[in-house]
Amino acid sequence: MSILLWMVPLSILLAGVGLWGLLWAIRDNQYNDLQGAAERILFDDDDKK
Repeated sequence: MSILLWMVPLSILLAGVGLWGLLWAIRDNQYNDLQGAAERILFDDDDKK
């Protein structure tokens, strides 16, 4: 039972860190161009002649 005294706050802390990371990524505009990266991998930028 004493393990719950450690695990519950630890899980709340980890959830808070994950939420902070998600909000940071959203505020930092990491999710603006979802199509660009998906299409960029299909085209070859190296014009080797």
